Amino acid sequence: MRFHNVEQNSEEWYELRGGKITGSALCKAMANYGKAFGEPAKKYAVSIALEQITGNAQPSGYSNEHMERGHEEEHLARMAYEEEYFAEVTNGGFFELDGIGCSPDGLVGEDGIIEIKSAIPSIHYARIKKQSFDSAYKWQLIGNMKMTGREWIDFISYCSGFPIGRQLYVYRLQASDYQKEYKMIDARIGEFKALIETVKNDILNCNYSIIEGK
Repeated sequence: MRFHNVEQNSEEWYELRGGKITGSALCKAMANYGKAFGEPAKKYAVSIALEQITGNAQPSGYSNEHMERGHEEEHLARMAYEEEYFAEVTNGGFFELDGIGCSPDGLVGEDGIIEIKSAIPSIHYARIKKQSFDSAYKWQLIGNMKMTGREWIDFISYCSGFPIGRQLYVYRLQASDYQKEYKMIDARIGEFKALIETVKNDILNCNYSIIEGK
C-alpha cells in the first residue's frame, strides 16, 4: 500500500483517484454480492474504464446542500473529536494499491482512521438511538480499514444543530471483527476489475459505424 500525503479535493488528489476503484464508491461494486452487478456498478465501471483509457478523471457533477454542509462542517467535527478524545488527527491523504484507493478523513496515531459524516438533526438522532453506523457506509468504512491496513476506524457523526456536548457521536469499528468482509471485498473486486476490462474492450473495439439496409 502506498500513501500520498495530499489534500482531499486538490488537483493532485483527483489525479491519483483517476482510473481507480475508490473507497467511497466501493458500495456500488459490493451491492448484490454473490449475484450479477447492478446498474450503479455497471455505470461506475464505465467511468473507471474511460478514466483508464483517456487518463482524465470523470467528474460526478453531483452535489447537494447536505454534501456542501458536510464539507463546511468537517473541520468542526475534527476539532470536536480531537478535543473529546485527546487525539491528534493528521491528514488522511490517499492510499492506493493495485488499482484501488481510499481517502480517510484523517489518521489517528499509527493504528486508527476516521470517517466524518455531517448530519441533519433527525439523522444524527437516529444514529445515536441505533448506537451504530449507517448501513449505507458499511463498505466504505470496512474498505478504508482494509486498504489502509489500520486496526480501527471511528465513524463520526456531527450535527451542529444539537446541544453543545451532544454534537458528536462516535462509533468504532475494529478490523479484527471484519475479516470475513475483507475476503468478500477481495473476491468482488476481482470480479469488478474483470467487468472494467470488458467495458474497456467494448469501448475500444465495438463497431462505431452501422448503416442499416446497406
